[in-house]
Amino acid sequence: MYTHVYDESAFKNSIISKHKVTTTFISKLPMAIKAYQSYLPLMPLALEELDLNGYDLVISSESGPAKGVIPPPGIPHICYCHSPMRYAWDMYNEYKNRAGWLKRKIMPPLMHYLRRWDQQNSTQVTHFVANSSFVAKRIYSYYRREASVIHPPVSFDEFNISETQGDYYLLLGQLVSYKRADIAVKAFNKSGKKLIVVGEGEQFNELKEIANPNVQLLGRQPFNEIKRLLSECQALVFPGVEDFGIVPLEAMASGRPVIAYKKGGALETVAEGISGMFFNEQSEQSLQVAINEFENNKHNFKPEVIRAYVKKFDQIRFKQEFKELADKILSGY
Repeated sequence: MYTHVYDESAFKNSIISKHKVTTTFISKLPMAIKAYQSYLPLMPLALEELDLNGYDLVISSESGPAKGVIPPPGIPHICYCHSPMRYAWDMYNEYKNRAGWLKRKIMPPLMHYLRRWDQQNSTQVTHFVANSSFVAKRIYSYYRREASVIHPPVSFDEFNISETQGDYYLLLGQLVSYKRADIAVKAFNKSGKKLIVVGEGEQFNELKEIANPNVQLLGRQPFNEIKRLLSECQALVFPGVEDFGIVPLEAMASGRPVIAYKKGGALETVAEGISGMFFNEQSEQSLQVAINEFENNKHNFKPEVIRAYVKKFDQIRFKQEFKELADKILSGY
């Protein structure tokens, strides 16, 4: 395994800790573990210095510049792309507008350089794999490359249906602007229904200030508590546009339906009327209408049916699909 930065203490007794992990020179720079994102301009150089001799296949997993590695001649390179670099491509203006004055000055020339480098390196990838059809379209838009689609896995067996049912809705994830947690908070402020928000991020304090007493922001929670909240909620609220979205799968693996904005990866994971429902506009009013409709029809959502539906996204399926693709590509070399 090769990566820019490796915090060994965070992966004790995990699968990753059983592998040899090689880091780039980024790991030796000041505050690398906490501030690695600040070293983005150096990452292309760091990736190109990795020595990948001795391997039959190279797989890069990225939503950034990881595909910039240089495999030995004749060795295939599969890029599992979770998203082309958001900060350089489709969300460039949003990231720029949120940045401080110094970063706003630096971003235009830096991102111009990164876009050119990113496009150039896309030509060196043997085969792209996207985590959703939504991402596959963006790969074609920015790189003009076709991509296979292999959906990421959910740890199906980690989640269970609960016999206890709570009186709350749940929003779970990183609290950053594009995930639009503000829509959910404002919608539940108006309705008075109970919403529990789990997660950290730049919007936490802002959401805390505007939340009414019926909206609880719990911050980061341990995994066991997250599993309990998922299994006991009325439904998961998912108002953002995600490239794929693992959290809805975890809710469905817990037997709970998902109320999602009708765009992005949710269209590939939520089966309307079976495992959840959609709202059409990214607004608090549209979300409120969907929640009212859900409450009128929630007796139609059966935990066992929802859990059975999401089984097709489990880890066994993911490993099989990826191995079949890798074997096919290797057979051509």
